Amino acid sequence: MKVGIIGVGTVGASVANILRDNKDIITERSGCEIEPAIGVVSNLNKKRDVTIELTDDIDAVLNDDSIDIIVELMGGIEKPYEIVKKALAKGKAVVTANKALLAYHRYELQDLAGDTPFEYEAAVAGGIPIINALRDGLTANHIQSIRGIMNGTCNYMLTKMINEGVDYDTILSESQELGYAEADPTFDVGGFDAAHKLLILGSIAYDIDAKPEDILIEGIQDIAPEDIDFANEFNYTIKLLTIAKKIDKKVELRVHPAFISKDEMIAKVDGVMNGVSVIGDKVGETMYYGAGAGGDATASAVIANIVDIARRGKGSPMLGFELDNSEDLTLMSKDEIQTKYYLRFRVEDKAGVLAKIATILGEQNISIEKMIQKPLNKTCANLLLATHTSLEKDVVDALKKIEQAGAVTAKPVMIRIED
Repeated sequence: MKVGIIGVGTVGASVANILRDNKDIITERSGCEIEPAIGVVSNLNKKRDVTIELTDDIDAVLNDDSIDIIVELMGGIEKPYEIVKKALAKGKAVVTANKALLAYHRYELQDLAGDTPFEYEAAVAGGIPIINALRDGLTANHIQSIRGIMNGTCNYMLTKMINEGVDYDTILSESQELGYAEADPTFDVGGFDAAHKLLILGSIAYDIDAKPEDILIEGIQDIAPEDIDFANEFNYTIKLLTIAKKIDKKVELRVHPAFISKDEMIAKVDGVMNGVSVIGDKVGETMYYGAGAGGDATASAVIANIVDIARRGKGSPMLGFELDNSEDLTLMSKDEIQTKYYLRFRVEDKAGVLAKIATILGEQNISIEKMIQKPLNKTCANLLLATHTSLEKDVVDALKKIEQAGAVTAKPVMIRIED
């Protein structure tokens, strides 16, 4: 089988080199010889550590009848979408690591693919085979929930902030120097990268066709040392968590920083590593851990898909459902989310302030479970509290009313608690 690689950057080069270096074992496992025949790049003058032929003519590769599989690794959304559509129209199998493409176009691509193989293991959590686990390994289960740490940049930053007391701006600069964060880190630290991955998993687990604009997405930019102190005091750690959860006939999909107990397995996923916890109604909890990014780890998942295509020939349902999901699940609105909340208020250190805040919270049906007040200076203090389980809309409305009442001197901060 001949493979055309569109996008020969870090991952594309690793795919080409692993197919060459591990050719014997890959041939033995796939049952045929897999050849990285050609790579497509935008700049032919740039030096690349590969031995395959390179071209800047995408159409020449798409129109080459000898190419059996197109591996799309260029990134972006609309341009890759057009390229992948052309490949599928010509009956070529497709493997992609492009999570953004799938976040917006996975259902259209599933319809276009039909029986043509379309695989995307590397789009979620790099080298962790979570797509295969959900789509194949757990098919006997109704998936009750998925919780994931699926952005290594955020996990590295939070680990350093919690374990070493490094402030946000310092660790962000360090992450950029190490190559973990981009020059514009918004996509990672804002939660959008993790959200794209969550949407893919949500479709496999629940057949939910949601877009990033439809779900709750928050990043780690507002995490402060006082939040970390509060977490430590009550045996929590803080993670950027992706959550998919079925409640009756609705599905929650959300990405945000969360307090989770240090005793949970997923709380122990530190540094740049990724972890995903899946709870099925029959199997219980299964946990997946490994490298979520990097050339070789991601290429390993890409090549696993290529080998699977070589073995099977015919494609299986891209999102795992042969028929429409009979449960007919719908996306839960952000306002309907129910969980516990940590709230941070900066207040004037004077009589009556706490009573005013407590009154507004009570009027919104929010009860306080824990509270700490920490002086900042002679006139100001941080009021830190955790609530019992509350409705998202009630908490959001309460924070607006507390601001409007002049009870705080800065915008309140809210972090959800996932017990």
